[in-house]
Amino acid sequence: MINRSLPVNKLRDAWVEINLGNIEHNINSIKNQIKENLPEGLKMPKLMAVIKADGYGHGSLMCAPVLTACGVEAFGVASVDEGLELRSNKIDEPILVLGTVPIWAFESAAKNDITVSIFNTEHLEAAKILYERTKLKLKAHIKIDTGMNRIGIQTDKAIDFIKKVQNSDYIDLKGIFTHFADVENPEILNLQKENFKKVINSIDTKNLTIHCQNSLGAFIDPCVKCDMIRLGIILYGLSPLTEGKDCGIKLPELKPVMGLKARITNIHTIKKGEGVSYGYAFVADKETRVATIPVGYADGVSRNLSNKIEAGLNGKKIKQIGRVTMDQIMFDITNVEEAKIGDIITLLGQDENNYYSIDRWADILNTINYELTCRLKVRLPRIYIR
Repeated sequence: MINRSLPVNKLRDAWVEINLGNIEHNINSIKNQIKENLPEGLKMPKLMAVIKADGYGHGSLMCAPVLTACGVEAFGVASVDEGLELRSNKIDEPILVLGTVPIWAFESAAKNDITVSIFNTEHLEAAKILYERTKLKLKAHIKIDTGMNRIGIQTDKAIDFIKKVQNSDYIDLKGIFTHFADVENPEILNLQKENFKKVINSIDTKNLTIHCQNSLGAFIDPCVKCDMIRLGIILYGLSPLTEGKDCGIKLPELKPVMGLKARITNIHTIKKGEGVSYGYAFVADKETRVATIPVGYADGVSRNLSNKIEAGLNGKKIKQIGRVTMDQIMFDITNVEEAKIGDIITLLGQDENNYYSIDRWADILNTINYELTCRLKVRLPRIYIR
């Protein structure tokens, strides 16, 4: 039996809403644009869906079957644990751990058909010991550091390393990849592309999957003929582009997948001069009707958003007031006379008339949408719709 339940508090009036139909729309829109951009004679590359960090907070176990049905052929994760969770829920497609796998986890990866990233001699030695002890051959992709300076074998050592792996009898080499640091900066991008090309053009790539393009890189010309594209945040309808920066890359039409909603638990009226929440960071300049919802910074809504965001109630915009607290947030609903306890406030996503974007939150907090979607998974139940 497949169990996709999660250890979250379901008995509360706040939830994250995930639209699986929008995931389907996004993947089809992405595929269509990639096909349009393909040079003549090249076939459509395989697609890897990156569903690390529980699908960027969207729920990897629920998103994976939808992505598979839409033609995704592999999944990228950050750890062996994430791969094991997919395997235990009957996800049979190839899984690649994109990050560093501790050598003591190689055996678990091999036993569960999870591919690891390798890039140093310690990895080779551990794989050899594993094979000699268990006859398990480790499936691997070699990560090349072409300029990200995070993990990977450096380009000047990569060719010898790759050939050594190819000549070994204890590693099943499946692919070679790199990761771009800044697709929007032509100087940095071209340097990494050239570094990767030098390596790839110097080795035998037969039966290997070559990949370097991520969500944004999917819409640029690859440095070499790539067999696979890694799609991450774009699957969930969010832009990987830096806001306000024009790098000439046109993205496909996307539909955001995640919403955040909560029901009003209390309504009361305060007088002019009264304050709201800790420290009275908001003081009413007139008689104000205040609504409270049961969601706060422990759920991933940053305290630094206090007094800076809007939400939707019955199709009208309302302002958040006072400090965001651990479990509750207050709103000024003076302009929504008909509002009552139990009505839904939309903090993120589409309500009747307006769309409330997580990109706006990211702009306020000087961060990226990826970080914020990952935060919204600590205590909030996820409701899936199509």
